[in-house]
Amino acid sequence: MLDTMTFTKTLGAFCGALLIFLLAKWGAEELYHMGGHGDVQQAYVIDTGAEEEVEVAEEVSLDELLASADLGRGARQFNKCAACHKVEDGANGTGPHLYGVVGRDKASVDGFGYSGALDAAEAWTPENLFAFLENPRGYAPGTSMAFAGLRDAQDRADLIAYLDSVDN
Repeated sequence: MLDTMTFTKTLGAFCGALLIFLLAKWGAEELYHMGGHGDVQQAYVIDTGAEEEVEVAEEVSLDELLASADLGRGARQFNKCAACHKVEDGANGTGPHLYGVVGRDKASVDGFGYSGALDAAEAWTPENLFAFLENPRGYAPGTSMAFAGLRDAQDRADLIAYLDSVDN
């Protein structure tokens, strides 16, 4: 049976164990952080024999990326966009339709209320789309588009090639 005395002893044992764990944690932190935060120097430096080299990624032109673009991979990349955009002509979703977007003027879809962050005087060239798809909020500050962007250049090129292919 569980009476008051048994309950009190169980609760006391639990609190005592918790106190021991907290004291052990405090002691370990004190041992680990001895000497302060800013005045600690590395005791031994391992010389690997090589200077630190910064590897520079080979820059590939957009034309080469588009020439090697895979439409199947682009269609899979479009699945990230499909929640808000449609590729059918005139079928706006949360975002404007992307039918014929390559070469189309920016902010030019009838019946869609744009946020005003895009420069409507320009067209959606592959170069503009490439920059926009990397970081939409960086390309058009103030846009209401919540997409984080595509970091991989080949993924962006695949998506642009796919969008260019849907309108024949």
